[in-house]
Amino acid sequence: MNVFLWVLQGLLAAFFGLAGVMKATQPKEKLQANMAWTEDFSDGAIKAIGGLELLAAIGLILPAVTGIAPILTPLAATGLVIVMIGAAITHLRRKEPQAVAINVVLLVLAAVVAWGRFGTYAF
Repeated sequence: MNVFLWVLQGLLAAFFGLAGVMKATQPKEKLQANMAWTEDFSDGAIKAIGGLELLAAIGLILPAVTGIAPILTPLAATGLVIVMIGAAITHLRRKEPQAVAINVVLLVLAAVVAWGRFGTYAF
């Protein structure tokens, strides 16, 4: 189970790291081509979401690897659960069911990591 959690952490960190960098570094106008939801948010809010995703990606891996404050790993996963709840609500309001399905999958994966790392498989 520990290996499975590490694989999930790595996949989530890669996904959210890339998504976070993209949202934090690209202008809103460029993001709107592939992410229609960005028209509902200010440029600052989009950058903040990207920053949170990037911090969570780092938090999924770095504390566990270094052994420095390893409690941050399940907290980062919990933070991603909260971000995905917000994303799902946004996509539900916009009537984008495919995006909601992706949000739910990512939410469940992050919840599994949080559950495992807070519980029996904590560092």
